[in-house]
Amino acid sequence: MKDFLPDYAHPFIDVITIALQIALIVFVALLLRSMLHRLINRISEDKQLPLEFAIGGRRVVTFLLLGAALLLALDRVGVSGMVIWTAFTGFAAVGAIAFFAAWSVLSNIFCAVLIFTSRPFGLRDRIELLEGGDKPGLAGEVMDINLIYTTLREDTGPDAEPSYLRVPNSLFFQRTTRLRTRESVVRSLLD
Repeated sequence: MKDFLPDYAHPFIDVITIALQIALIVFVALLLRSMLHRLINRISEDKQLPLEFAIGGRRVVTFLLLGAALLLALDRVGVSGMVIWTAFTGFAAVGAIAFFAAWSVLSNIFCAVLIFTSRPFGLRDRIELLEGGDKPGLAGEVMDINLIYTTLREDTGPDAEPSYLRVPNSLFFQRTTRLRTRESVVRSLLD
């Protein structure tokens, strides 16, 4: 490879080699991610799985592949696995203390797990959070459910631009939720 580079680039051969290796790692990770996303989409369409499984599967694949690519890239730069593990456990300990201090975040995460397992509503369902027993409250179509928030697209007029509400997941267990959907009531994942 030295023969193909100009003389002024010879001192930088190590840096160029590492940069090319990292670029190759990122390229392979993104290629694998794209292929696995297509495979997940194809399987979910063929088996008629709920949209949540496809979205969750794509998120897990992206997290794992990009995490592995990051670890490989750091290894190429010279950061050892022991240093990474020490840093991770240190950050995890600090994060655990911070999460115990932030009880509302933990509450929302726990409520998200309950929403995913008990399935009181799903994506594309129209729901309404009632203020009291019969007073109208927040209403809209469920667009996304993640660990902290459920995103609702508000019911607006035909000419108005849609607006989105991010409702903390714990709110669904503090208030009455009205499910407005034409399909049968969503079943639990445990059924």
